[in-house]
Amino acid sequence: MQSWEIDARESIRDLTTRYNSNGDTGRFAEVRKLFHDDAEMHLEGKPYIGIEEVMTIFTGTQDRINATEGPPLIRHLTGTHQIDLIDETHARGRLYFFVLTAIGPDHWGTYMDHYRRGDDGVWRFARRSVKVEGRSPNSVFGA
Repeated sequence: MQSWEIDARESIRDLTTRYNSNGDTGRFAEVRKLFHDDAEMHLEGKPYIGIEEVMTIFTGTQDRINATEGPPLIRHLTGTHQIDLIDETHARGRLYFFVLTAIGPDHWGTYMDHYRRGDDGVWRFARRSVKVEGRSPNSVFGA
């Protein structure tokens, strides 16, 4: 394995970790930095095109959390992260997620990602697709 491949894989792992840790704690300005300006996010099939539309997902999530009783709790846990490097500036990924909230297990599914390294050398999301595969009956993020 070449050194650029090791660097790319570690940078992409860090990217996906920062997405969840910043999102779970409401640091949406930090989440914004993880996407390219022309990024796309597909949430259960609904497309959000460009960074401004993508960020509306997070403001909507904040509104839902603020409407719940008690202190907000949300923790995304991810695993089985498969990273396929295409070249030195493009990669694809797939990983499972599981979300805990105050009710316990809330929802779970799969992220399908396209990553791109910018001219500044930083890997960011070019596209993220979120597929929820199940949820608890009392999910904070219900259907």
